[in-house]
Amino acid sequence: MNSWAPLRQPVFRMLWLAVLAGNVGTWMQTVGAQWRVVHEPDAATWVSLVQAATTAPVLLLALPAGTLADGLDRRRLLLGVQLGLFAVAAGLAVLTHLDLVGPPLLLLFTFLLGAGQALTLPSWQALIPEIVPRDQLAGASALGAVNTNLARAAGPAAGGLIVAQAGPAAVFALNAVSFAVFALVLARWRRVAPPPPRRPERFGPALHDGTHYVRYSGDVRRILGRVLLFVLPGSVIWSLLPLVARQGLGMGADGYGILLAALGAGAVAGALLMPRVRELLSPDRLIIGTGAVYTTALVVIALVPRVAAVVAVLAAAGLAWMMLVSRMNAAMQLVLPNWVRARALAVYQVVFAGSQAVGALVWGQVASAFGLRATFLAAASLMVTGLLLVRVWPVQPREDRDTDPAVFWPEPHLLTQPGLDQGPVLVQVTYRVTAEDAAAFTAALLELRESRLRTGATRWGIFRDPADAEVIAEAYLVPTWEEHLRQHEGRLTGSDEAAEERVRALAAGPPVISHLLGIP
Repeated sequence: MNSWAPLRQPVFRMLWLAVLAGNVGTWMQTVGAQWRVVHEPDAATWVSLVQAATTAPVLLLALPAGTLADGLDRRRLLLGVQLGLFAVAAGLAVLTHLDLVGPPLLLLFTFLLGAGQALTLPSWQALIPEIVPRDQLAGASALGAVNTNLARAAGPAAGGLIVAQAGPAAVFALNAVSFAVFALVLARWRRVAPPPPRRPERFGPALHDGTHYVRYSGDVRRILGRVLLFVLPGSVIWSLLPLVARQGLGMGADGYGILLAALGAGAVAGALLMPRVRELLSPDRLIIGTGAVYTTALVVIALVPRVAAVVAVLAAAGLAWMMLVSRMNAAMQLVLPNWVRARALAVYQVVFAGSQAVGALVWGQVASAFGLRATFLAAASLMVTGLLLVRVWPVQPREDRDTDPAVFWPEPHLLTQPGLDQGPVLVQVTYRVTAEDAAAFTAALLELRESRLRTGATRWGIFRDPADAEVIAEAYLVPTWEEHLRQHEGRLTGSDEAAEERVRALAAGPPVISHLLGIP
């Protein structure tokens, strides 16, 4: 599958270009904000605070943003956020033009813009499977990485040029225009929204259910762990590249731009090669290959202070970074059901951004204490440690999982209808299993365990009747009656149904199901 195939989808193409405009505008905004405070007393502190105000909202607000995106119409949410961002950016441009923005007010506006971006990311990511076919999700993820790298390359360069010619206010105004463009594209898109859930989730329980799903989804946990193990050491390049250019290679601002361009060119090359690599390599082999390439780049940067060598390995590092990150992002998209997609992707964003933030902090301190060479060699050692864990902690996401909703449980037949907040609920499913099928049945039931826990159960167990060896029961606890009804009404998927059918095929006759409510 061609990496550029998703761009043939008109809606994806328009939205991708709009996101690119927004990303470029965000980088320009960062340059303008940093230039606005560069002449202040203690400028280094203010510049770092601008960067922190840009990235902190992702860590603070991604999970709430994902919860909103799963509970509301995602297109309308995105449209409202872009209009809000336009108002904030336009207000900042006007106040800056009137010379009314000091550093504290600038930090407030920067934080508000970062908060809007944090609200945008989960909704945009969760919409992609609605726009492109399932077999193009890997290409769409690669294009997302290309989008980010193009913006990283073009945004600071354009922002610096505009600031030099027209001042920070002009950059802030163009950032406002980028949000207006995104809002216009969203307004023109006539999305056919999926039917609303029968029982809309309240914000607090929905936030909890998103983290609960991640906790009990083995596929998601392994993907997040692999992202952490790669991004934490890999962030050393992104955080210390200016020092590599200046101290390691004796280059100026133009040279730093060349190094950034090498990273971006490598990422674009990775997008072109990704379809072929995906066919040839399993996820774990791709992890080993990209990790080995990235480790080599770190060692060369540490030990070979020559411009040509560093440019070459930075291109290779950009390729490896793009391949690994886009592959893990695509794996997340393929294993997630729609009901929790934005929340789980928000957790992915928190892990990714958090790994970069912690890595930047750690590698900066290590470089201050021990120098660049020791820092890059330490990062390379940490990367190798992560690669050694692939054998004992493989990823192997089940990307053929059927994530479409499957409503196959019958309605509970009760004499009295419990209140939605009543609970806990103990669900007991009793099977009769012959002795020759008992081992296979137990193995199938253990596979079903993850389904129960992902969709709302907090505890699960298998029990045998000592008075009748053929009676085996599973029992699981759900916090409230409302949570159990959600299992009936759309949280289960085709894969959950298939797992349950495998269990029932090994039982002698249909199971007996009972619901027990906790007594206050």
